[in-house]
Amino acid sequence: MSMRRRLRPATARTEPWHPYAWQTQSLLLAYPDEQFPQRLALAHRVAPTLPARVRDPLLRFTGHAENTPADELAAAYVATFDHRKRCCPYLTYYAHGDTRKRGIALLRLKQAYAAAGLRLSDDELPDHLAVVLECAGMDPPTGHRLLTEHRAGLELLRLALRAEDSPWTAVLESVSATLPPLKGDEQQAVARLAAEGPPEEQVGLAPYTPSQYMPDPAGGPR
Repeated sequence: MSMRRRLRPATARTEPWHPYAWQTQSLLLAYPDEQFPQRLALAHRVAPTLPARVRDPLLRFTGHAENTPADELAAAYVATFDHRKRCCPYLTYYAHGDTRKRGIALLRLKQAYAAAGLRLSDDELPDHLAVVLECAGMDPPTGHRLLTEHRAGLELLRLALRAEDSPWTAVLESVSATLPPLKGDEQQAVARLAAEGPPEEQVGLAPYTPSQYMPDPAGGPR
């Protein structure tokens, strides 16, 4: 992650602890590279300061990660998020699939980050959940709005991870606990996406999306 910005004050729609929760969740949803032990240690210090509904899932995940060899955790991350399309961490995929509409949605996300004074590196897609959470941690009003707008995809990812018995399910449960309860329309959107899946049109995404993030023939979005 490369976005850098001073935390903005919380608004009526967010609590003072929200930015710290979102930043912590972002750290845990990034690829577990050589810096992951430091991120894990930070998450383990921050989690106890959060409300129980947000804290407890994070502590379940940190406990699992601390007791899992680094190479096994990294392999599980790749197997989960790179090789299972249903566990795609790119939120616009759930609503738009690989269509030109997704390209437009990616562009709008970049514009939202720019309007908030946040800069994304060239190798990051703006709809990766870890990136959206990092934005939310640094600019709560913008991040809260983006998480809410993509709530259906977020919940569908949580359900997919739960079906896979993935340890990252706990992190998604913690994310969901930072947001208002699902309303009728949102529940219907989740049900519709689960039943229909994302659109399949392949036309029009290439100008907006680096090739490494396009789904490969095996179904792994990168």
